Amino acid sequence: MAAATAAVFALLMASALAGAAAGGDIVHHDDEAPKIPGCSNDFILVKVQSWVNGKEDDEYVGVGARFGPQIVSKEKHANRTRLMLADPIDCCTSPKEKVSGDILLVQRGKCKFTKKAKFAEAAGASGIIIINHVHELYKMVCEKNETDLDINIPAVLLPRDAGFALHTVLTSGNSVSVQQYSPDRPVVDTAEVFLWLMAVGTVLCASYWSAWSAREALCEQEKLLKDGREVLLNVENGSSSGMIDINVASAIMFVVVASCFLIMLYKMMSSWFVELLVVIFCVGGVEGLQTCLVALLSRWFRAASESFFKVPFFGAVSYLTLAVSPFCIVFAVLWAVHRHFTYAWIGQDILGIALIITVIQIVRVPNLKVGSVLLSCAFFYDIFWVFVSKRWFHESVMIVVARGDKTDEDGVPMLLKIPRMFDPWGGYSIIGFGDILLPGLLVAFALRYDWAAKKSLQTGYFLWSMVAYGSGLLITYVALNLMDGHGQPALLYIVPFTLGALISLGWKRGELWNLWSKGEPERVCPHHMHMQPQPKTPPLVQ
Repeated sequence: MAAATAAVFALLMASALAGAAAGGDIVHHDDEAPKIPGCSNDFILVKVQSWVNGKEDDEYVGVGARFGPQIVSKEKHANRTRLMLADPIDCCTSPKEKVSGDILLVQRGKCKFTKKAKFAEAAGASGIIIINHVHELYKMVCEKNETDLDINIPAVLLPRDAGFALHTVLTSGNSVSVQQYSPDRPVVDTAEVFLWLMAVGTVLCASYWSAWSAREALCEQEKLLKDGREVLLNVENGSSSGMIDINVASAIMFVVVASCFLIMLYKMMSSWFVELLVVIFCVGGVEGLQTCLVALLSRWFRAASESFFKVPFFGAVSYLTLAVSPFCIVFAVLWAVHRHFTYAWIGQDILGIALIITVIQIVRVPNLKVGSVLLSCAFFYDIFWVFVSKRWFHESVMIVVARGDKTDEDGVPMLLKIPRMFDPWGGYSIIGFGDILLPGLLVAFALRYDWAAKKSLQTGYFLWSMVAYGSGLLITYVALNLMDGHGQPALLYIVPFTLGALISLGWKRGELWNLWSKGEPERVCPHHMHMQPQPKTPPLVQ
């Protein structure tokens, strides 16, 4: 029962982070700051590479202004230019000295951004870097009534810590030069390709394991019935096999409870709370990894898997489980300790995939009706917390929680992620557990139905469910790139594809009612057949 309990809690966590397919934002569109002539640039992130006394130093990230010329995207086209402190430092009046092509470093405040840029340009500066008074970035816009916006030098705003780092170096008498450019992301993100393969492969493996377990249980049931034994098989509630069947009420409650859990994550998000989530994730990851390893190794170590030892609080545990558990615990602990390292995403993905596969094997959708209710609720849940929540919370609750914006952590652990290795901006491509687990429950149901009905791959439902899931996830990443990296609710695209494929195929083949209500093909009980009276042979007439 420990695995079943962990599976239910993992499904809850997955539902809470069902729409976290997200990417880093480089280009920002802002309808609240409308474009006007001379002030119509998109807000773009800008790399500011520095050199101190001729030696390459730190690289900072700022944001470009709505006004001024566009900043070049290629590093080779960006000029290395000397950086000077403005005098006065706020640049709200004309600088005391001519600049002759240098870039001015100024502080924010006392006048408008456009006024600073005009004074810097009039003094001969080739650009202006403004130090923000807070650690966050701020969008530099124009006033609605401004008309004189003929500004021909680029302006970049740096966060406070980056700006004051340059300020400190300059006031120490060092020579500083900078290079500004805004590289484009690659057209095809290889991290998203591998993440797509990872998600589809996880659903594929989990579905086959779930169907294999169901086939073994069915074969055992038929064997007992053929032997004529009077055995009460509690198949519906899965208590004999440790499986959990979802019903309509629990499908609705999952989404309601997941919403409460998501709000709690959003409101209580802090360093200590993330630490708590890490512990919970490690417990679930250990259970998932242990279950997967035991299932794989039991084929070679059958004797150890079938020999049990009674452990307090856990009941009967196989010797193979006892042998595997220390490795799983050490693996999870090492990941938790080293999760801030660049390679820690590998351990997080291994634990996450093992947990997802285990949950899909334990938690089951019994028919298409329950699957439709679960995915439909998740569909609206995803849209609400990614898009609609902005109206009440002024930001996307789902994306803020997924990225861990309110903490020093690089997102919460209930995600699969892969680094963007060929992206000049770096970062990670991520996907929430729910975007794999929830549709995976329906895909696994399709394969169990196919095997029970003895359908081939082409005439069954599993192949088309997998194609639909892969297509929906692919459209998600296309939308993600078309929206310039803004987070997308993945289930917005996955649910119509996956659910629509099953319903339309079932309707076309005339099996929709059976899929919807029973979730399994019609079967004749062999034991019942043996009990049927045999027709009498008519007597021979002499």
